[in-house]
Amino acid sequence: MLRISFYTALALCAFAANSVLCRLALSHGSIDPASFSTVRLMSGALTLLVIVQARSWSGSPAAPSWISAAILFGYAVPFSFAYVSLSTGTGALLLFGAVQVTMLFAAIRRGDRPGPAQWLGLCTAFGGLVWLVLPGVTAPSHGGAGLMLLAGIAWGVYSLRGRGVGDPLGQTASNFLRTVPMALGASLLTLRSFHVTPSGLLLAIVSGSLASGVGYVIWYRALAGLSGVAASVVQLAVPVLAAAAGIVLLGERITLRLGMAGVLVLGGIFLALLARPGGVAPPLKPHVANDP
Repeated sequence: MLRISFYTALALCAFAANSVLCRLALSHGSIDPASFSTVRLMSGALTLLVIVQARSWSGSPAAPSWISAAILFGYAVPFSFAYVSLSTGTGALLLFGAVQVTMLFAAIRRGDRPGPAQWLGLCTAFGGLVWLVLPGVTAPSHGGAGLMLLAGIAWGVYSLRGRGVGDPLGQTASNFLRTVPMALGASLLTLRSFHVTPSGLLLAIVSGSLASGVGYVIWYRALAGLSGVAASVVQLAVPVLAAAAGIVLLGERITLRLGMAGVLVLGGIFLALLARPGGVAPPLKPHVANDP
């Protein structure tokens, strides 16, 4: 159990690190968001492929899926562009809230019958997200918030498509590899804003190879000892870790709006998860992920 707890803590820190690394790179203008996405996906694909090739796997190889790769791309690029204007904690809360709410509503659509407590939790979480982005002095950028919500929905859909996959690590490596030409295309479309410094390049590589690639491997090890409910509930720590890191590393401040919205979103999701019999299937990454 101690080993599972250790793997879980490491994975959650890796997921929170994706938000911190991206915000750190973009807030300082060290790299443009399209290049950050491209480098992140390329380094993540390379790391995952090396790990997959080095392991001993006797099962069937992962089936290629361009659709899943496109959805993964639909998470990674909006995620980077959103952090041009969002603080670390706000972005992580919007991403995480959108992922979990998407998966919970998908469970209802599949035929789950929510009880009063689960409906209360869902409505509370959704209300917290709405309140966070309502117009006001302390409201986040609407453009950035919209992009991050889009990234969260994409990650939720990607996670749902990955349920029941026999070789999730191999599938993830395959999907990462297929996002590379898409990311290169996005970089070409935004070539006028191309800007890469050594520090920005390093942050993107660390985000892709360690926080994403190695983070996936650690998370899959943790999942071996976690129930569906436990795997989902522990992810409540990711936005908190990201916000704390943003305060320490970037000097960001937690506004009253963000604090209250965080209580509503995370508390609502916690209530909905515990109220649902059997819990929800854990996503491949929180974020986002994440992110995955």
